[in-house]
Amino acid sequence: MMGNAPDLRTARILKVTSLMTLTLQNAVLGLSMRYSRTRGGPMFIASTAVVMTEILKLMTSLYFVYLEHHNFNAWSQDLYRRVIANGMDTIKMSVPSLVYVVQNNLLYVSASHLDATTYQVTYQLKILTTALFSVVILKRKLLPTQWAALVLLVAGVAMAQLSGSSENPKQSNTKGPVQNKLIGFASVFVASFLSGFAAIFVEMILKSSDISIWMRNIQLSLLSLPFGLMTCFISDRDEIMQLGWFHGYDYFIAYLIVLQAAGGMIICLIIKYADNILKGFATSLAIVISGVASVFLFDLRITTLLTTGAALVIGSIILYSLPAKVDKTSLRYKNIEEI
Repeated sequence: MMGNAPDLRTARILKVTSLMTLTLQNAVLGLSMRYSRTRGGPMFIASTAVVMTEILKLMTSLYFVYLEHHNFNAWSQDLYRRVIANGMDTIKMSVPSLVYVVQNNLLYVSASHLDATTYQVTYQLKILTTALFSVVILKRKLLPTQWAALVLLVAGVAMAQLSGSSENPKQSNTKGPVQNKLIGFASVFVASFLSGFAAIFVEMILKSSDISIWMRNIQLSLLSLPFGLMTCFISDRDEIMQLGWFHGYDYFIAYLIVLQAAGGMIICLIIKYADNILKGFATSLAIVISGVASVFLFDLRITTLLTTGAALVIGSIILYSLPAKVDKTSLRYKNIEEI
């Protein structure tokens, strides 16, 4: 028991740190994506940005795996054993790899057609889809209070974000593609559904094996790249051939790619050390933080709707965390050998 204490403390620190980092990352990602699709200048090709994000995640994961060995031969042998020799295990990751590529492209579509507030609110449907898939796939039992917490969460986030739609922006941004809210809603709805499924699928794989998070990320990114490249040349081939792969790229797009890649890495840590519904709560709390930040950045008026929404989100987090014994059912997946 004593020997496990440092490991438990380390896992707890990683859990809290990753949740806090994801909260901050999500607080700016939605606004950054929206700005990238509405600002002036040449429009970058979103499908290429998705591929560049996967390349960055792959390079980062390869580096962290190397740090585990501090030796090139041991590093290369481990990569061969885990990725190539154990091919069936790698192939399992093709399912979430494809889903994540489609999801990330859909998020760019929705960010092009919905304002940041509507985009962020609607995307919180992923919390409910994650909970649904955790019950169906992982056979996880949620108490009535936890379901009530999910309902409170969605209501609170909606109230907090809808309060932002009444702000009076200093300038009206009319740049970017013509908005079609039907396309935007459909894109973010499907992305939410895919997000819930992929997150639970990856959680099941991570928690039923002893392969490191970084090695799983290598498998994910390696399999995501061909899917991403196919998406590029199916949907944007003519534009890429005419304008070039890096058309419209600048420092802001580079920052956006790094921000997205960081989010993907943090999510894997959360899946390993926490669970996907807590990830959803961190994301939702980030939206409330964004709303509060808008008071100082965009002269958003503090309204009763915003205050009530923030209170509901905080209350839902407390309500969800009360039954600490609930998630023992997930322990049965520690010894799963086949999916």
